[in-house]
Amino acid sequence: MPGTNLTREEAQRRARLLTVDSYEIELDLSGAQEGGTFRSVTTVRFEVAEAGADSFADLVAPTVHQVVLNGYELDPAEVFADSRIALTGLRAGRNELRVVADCAYTNTGEGLHRFVDPVDQQAYLYTQFEVPDARRVFANFEQPDLKATFQFTVTAPEGWTVISNSPTPEPKDNVWRFEPTPRVSTYITALIAGPYHSVHSSWEGEGRSVPLGIYCRPSLAEFLDSDAIFEVTRQGFDWFQQKFDYAYPFAKYDQLFVPEFNAGAMENAGAVTIRDQYVFRSKVTDAAYEVRAETILHELAHMWFGDLVTMEWWNDLWLNESFATYTSIACQASAPGSRWPHAWTTFANSMKTWAYRQDQLPSTHPIMAEIRDLDDVLVNFDGITYAKGASVLKQLVAYVGEEEFFKGVQAYFKRHAYGNTRLSDLLGALEETSGRDLKTWSKAWLETAGINVLRPRIETDATGTITSFAVHQEAPALPPGAKGEPLLRPHRVAIGLYDLDNTGKLVRTDRLEVDVDGELTPVSALAGRKRPAVILLNDDDLSYAKVRLDADSLAVVTEHLGDFEASLPRALCWASAWDMTRDGELATRDYLSLVLSGIPKESDIGVVQSLHRQVKVALDLYAAPDWRETGLARWTEATLDHLRAAAPGSDHQLAWARAFADTARTDEQLDLLAGLLAGTETIEGLAVDTELRWALLERLAATGRADEEAIAAELERDRTSAGERHAATARAARPTPEAKAEAWASVVEDDKLPNAVQEAVIRGFVQTDQRELLAPYTEKYFAAVKGAWDTRSHEMAQQIAIGLYPNVQVSQETLDATDAWLASADPSAALRRLVTESRAGVERALKAQAADARAAGGR
Repeated sequence: MPGTNLTREEAQRRARLLTVDSYEIELDLSGAQEGGTFRSVTTVRFEVAEAGADSFADLVAPTVHQVVLNGYELDPAEVFADSRIALTGLRAGRNELRVVADCAYTNTGEGLHRFVDPVDQQAYLYTQFEVPDARRVFANFEQPDLKATFQFTVTAPEGWTVISNSPTPEPKDNVWRFEPTPRVSTYITALIAGPYHSVHSSWEGEGRSVPLGIYCRPSLAEFLDSDAIFEVTRQGFDWFQQKFDYAYPFAKYDQLFVPEFNAGAMENAGAVTIRDQYVFRSKVTDAAYEVRAETILHELAHMWFGDLVTMEWWNDLWLNESFATYTSIACQASAPGSRWPHAWTTFANSMKTWAYRQDQLPSTHPIMAEIRDLDDVLVNFDGITYAKGASVLKQLVAYVGEEEFFKGVQAYFKRHAYGNTRLSDLLGALEETSGRDLKTWSKAWLETAGINVLRPRIETDATGTITSFAVHQEAPALPPGAKGEPLLRPHRVAIGLYDLDNTGKLVRTDRLEVDVDGELTPVSALAGRKRPAVILLNDDDLSYAKVRLDADSLAVVTEHLGDFEASLPRALCWASAWDMTRDGELATRDYLSLVLSGIPKESDIGVVQSLHRQVKVALDLYAAPDWRETGLARWTEATLDHLRAAAPGSDHQLAWARAFADTARTDEQLDLLAGLLAGTETIEGLAVDTELRWALLERLAATGRADEEAIAAELERDRTSAGERHAATARAARPTPEAKAEAWASVVEDDKLPNAVQEAVIRGFVQTDQRELLAPYTEKYFAAVKGAWDTRSHEMAQQIAIGLYPNVQVSQETLDATDAWLASADPSAALRRLVTESRAGVERALKAQAADARAAGGR
C-alpha cells in the first residue's frame, strides 16, 4: 500500500499520461472559528493521452462524499483509499473529475493550519503545501510537473480577509471568488484567511506597478516594521528584474507573517508565508534583521526560480533552493543601498558551516540528489540542497563569469517560463552563454557527494623568500554508509596574502586567482616573493572546500585573528577553526582560547553570535568530560565580563547578555539573572524586555531557581502565543523527574500539542547539563520513535525523531543502543536517515572529546 507516499516512477507514468488544464476549488471555511473539518469541492479538467488508461488523483481527507468522473458518479467507498482516488477507464482527450470531501484543519503546520490567538481568541488560517500537502485541502494530481491554472472560491466568516495567489477580490456575502492563476504547480498554491492586519504599498519599475502587501495578526501589528520590509522587498525587485531580465511573473506580491510556521518561509506564488517570529517583539541585533532580509529575498527569488520555472521532479530541488539562496545573498551583498554588503561573510560563517556539517554525515548526497519518492524529499531540505548548492553556484559564477552566468539564467527563464525543467536545461543555457563545456564540472560538483580539503605546501629559504608553493588537495573518504567514492574536484580559488601594517591590522597585500585541479597544483607566481604573515587559501570564499592554514600562518592567526581588516577573511579563519574543532584537529580547550583571544576584536555581530553558539556546542559536546565544567566556567565568566564591558544599548551588549543567560551556573551568576528579571539589578543600557525576560527565566527554571509559580507569573505578563511557547519550554526545562516525565508524555504519549508548542517542549526537555536526569530516556526513545514516526504527520514525527534523540549522552553505549535499534526496528528509509545522522553526531563528539583529552595530557 502506498500510504501517503508517491514514487518517482508513478509520477513519471502519470505525467506521460495526463496533461492538467485547470482546477476550480470551492472551500467553505465558515466554521473555521470552531475548527474540525471544512467542505472542499474540486473540479479538475485534464487531457488523457491513452484511451482506457487508469490513473489516480490524490486526496487526504476524513470523508469523501462524492466522486464524479466524466459525468458518472463513482462510489467513494470503492475508489477512495490510501490517500488516492482510483480513476479507471479514462477516455482519450478531455476528462473532468469532481470531488466533494470534508477535509480537516490541522495544528501541525501541514495542509490548512488553524491557530487561535490567545490575545483575541480569533482563528487564523494558512496553507503549507510543500511537498505533498495540497491534497489535504483539495483533490489534485500532487506532483510538480503537472502544472495547471487554479481558481479558488472561498466562503469565510464575516469580517475576515482571504488572500490567495491571485489578487484579492471584493467579497459578496462573505464569498471570495479569485481569478485563475497562471500555470503553476500544486505545492505553490496558497490560501491565508482570518482577521489579519495588513499594510499596502507597491513596487514601481519598468513601466509597471506591482501591488505589495504585508500581513500579520492584529496582536503583532504594533511590532510590524513594514517600512523596513518594503524597503528590502523593493531592493529585491529592482535587482532581480535587472539580473533576470524577466518581468515579475505574477499579478501582486503579498508577504504574510503567519503563526506556528514550521520553516522560515514558503514561496507560494504571489502570496509568500513567513514565520511570524520575524515580526520582532523585542530588541534584536542587526544580525536578526540580516537573516530576515535574506529570507525575504530568498522567497522573492523563488518567484522566478521555482514558481515561474519549476523542477520536473524533486531530485532537482536544488534548482529551486540553491539558486534562491545564492541570488538572495548576492543581492544583499551588491544591491544599491543594501544594509548588508558583508552578506558573504555571514554566509561563510553560518550557512556554509551548515553545508560542511551536512556533507560529512552518512546521509551525504549529491546536490542533485537521487529522490526515489516523497519520503526521500521530505528529509532532503538540508544543508547540501541549500548551502552547498549555493556555494557551488558561487564558484560557477567565478568559473564562467558573472555576466555570462546571468545571461544564461535569462535565456533559461525565457525558454522555460511556466514550465518544468531538469539539470540539463539549465546547463545547456549556461554553456551557450559562457562557451564552456559544463558536463565535466556538473559531474564533479552536482552529481557526486563529499568535500575536499585544501592545504598550502610552502617552502622558503633562509631569508624568508618563497622558493615553491603548491595547493595540495585531499578527498577524504566518505562517511561509512554514504554512497559514492571520494573525488578530487576542480576549484577556482583566490589566494590572499596578508601582512600586519603599522597599526597592527592584518591587511591584504596581494591576491591571485588560480584553478586548482588534481592532487597538487603548483603556483609559480608566488615563488621569489617574501613570505607574508598569512597565506589564506580560498580567499573571498569562491570555492566549496575545507581549508587549512600552514603552521606559520596558523600561529599568526591564532594571535591576530581579530586583527584582519576585512570581515570575510576573519569569518573564513573562524570557520576553519570551528571545522578543525569538530574534526578533532583542534582541541576544544584550544578553540575556547582562540575565541576568547579574538572575539573582543570581532566587529561583525553575526560572527560574534555564531561564535557564541559554536563555543557552547564545543563545551557541551566536544570537551573532555573531566574538563568540561572548567571550560564552561571560564566561558561563562567571559560572557559576563563582555556583557559588563559592552557599549550600553549596543548589539554586542544584547548578544553577550543572551550568551550569559544561556550558560550562567554559579549561585552568584544565577542571582544576577534573578535580579535582572526582578528589576533589583540593572546593567546600563540593557533593556530587559519581553524576550530577554523569558531567556533569563528559562535558564533559572533549568537550574531549579524558578518554579511553576514563577513561570505562571511570567506567562500572565505575556499572555500571547509566544509567551505560551516560552512557558512550555521553561516547564520542560525544570530539573526534576516529574517535569521530565510530564514533558515526555505530552510529546510522545499524546498527540494533541500544536507543532510550535511541541517544538518548545522538546527544546526545554533537552538540557545539556541534565545528562543524568535524561539518561533513562535513551531506552524510552528507542522504544517509542518508530511508533511516533508511523502514526504522526511528517513534521511532528521529525521533531520527535531529531529533537529527542539522546545526543547529549555522548558515549559508546548510545552508539550501541542506536545500532541495535537500527538492526532490529526496520525503520523507513527517511527515519533511518535521521537517526543515523544523529548517531554520527555522537560519534563525532566522542572523537572530539578524545582529542581534547589528549591535548590535556600533552601539557
